[in-house]
Amino acid sequence: MLTVTNNDSVLGATVTGVDLSKPLSDKDFAGILRALGERGVLRFPGQLLEPSALRDFSLRFGSIQTSLTGKFQDPEVPEVGILSNIVENGQPIGLADAGQDWHTDMSYRDTMGFVNVLNAHQVPHRDGKPLGNTVFANMHLAYETLDPALKEKLANATATHDFNKFWDNMCKRPGSTRPPLTPEQRAKRPPSVHPVFMTHPITGRKVLYCNPGYAIRINEFSETESDAVLEKLFAHQLEARFLHTHVWSVGDVLIWDNLGTLHNALPDYGPNEHRLMKRCQVMADRVFQSDFIQRALAA
Repeated sequence: MLTVTNNDSVLGATVTGVDLSKPLSDKDFAGILRALGERGVLRFPGQLLEPSALRDFSLRFGSIQTSLTGKFQDPEVPEVGILSNIVENGQPIGLADAGQDWHTDMSYRDTMGFVNVLNAHQVPHRDGKPLGNTVFANMHLAYETLDPALKEKLANATATHDFNKFWDNMCKRPGSTRPPLTPEQRAKRPPSVHPVFMTHPITGRKVLYCNPGYAIRINEFSETESDAVLEKLFAHQLEARFLHTHVWSVGDVLIWDNLGTLHNALPDYGPNEHRLMKRCQVMADRVFQSDFIQRALAA
C-alpha cells in the first residue's frame, strides 16, 4: 500500500509501499502525483533500478529530454543520463552535476521541464557523513510571501531563459568536464520566454518561476530595471525559510517538481569521493493538459 510521510520541512516526503521496478497502478500514480504537487520533492528509499525501469517510471509523467551532446547517457537506454565524478581510463563516465548553483531544469525550453527523477547508485561519504546533498527551494511559498507591491508590478511580466547562460558558467568552473557547445548545439537551445508567475498545474496555486541559473531578462522592463528586479527575486527565493536539504542514500529514487522548486547540488566532495546518479529529465508536455491531470487524479 502506497504511504506518503511528509518531512518536517517546507518540502519533501518519503514514499513507501510501491515497487518502482514494476508498472504503477493508476491509483498509485495518482497518489504520487498529488504528493508531488503538495510536497515538491519525493523520496522512494531502497530502490536501485535498472535503467529501463527508471525510464519507464519517468515516462508516466511525460516525455524525456535526452542529452544535447549525446554524451554521458546509458548506452542501451539513452533516455537515462549519467551524473558522476568517476573517471575511467582517463575519461569521465558522467556529467559532473555538483556545484551547479541554483536553477530549474529546462526552464530554457519552450516546453519546460516538469520533473527530474534521480536514482542514487553511489554516494560519497567522509568520516561516516554522506556528501553531495541536494538543496531545494519552495517556489509556492516564495510567491506567496513576495512583497505585494513587487507582486503587483510583476503580475503580467515574462522572463527570458537562456540555456547558454548556465552551460557557459559551468564550463568556467575549475575541474569542469563540460565541453563547450558548438554553434549547432547552441542553435538547438534557443532562449525561451515564460511568465514570471505561473499557475501550477497540479495545485492550481501560483509559483515564482524565475531562476538564477537561466533567467536573463524581464522583458517588460529596461535592462537596468530588469537586473535590479531579478536580483531581488533571486535573493528572496533563496531565503532559508524556503529551503529543504535532501541527504542521499544509495538506492534513493528522488523525484522533484521543477515547476514548483529550485535546486542546487552541493560540491562538498572531492574527485576521489565517488558519486554516481542515473537521471531522467521529464518535460512538461503532458502535465499542462487538463485532461492528463483530471484523468490521473481521478484514479
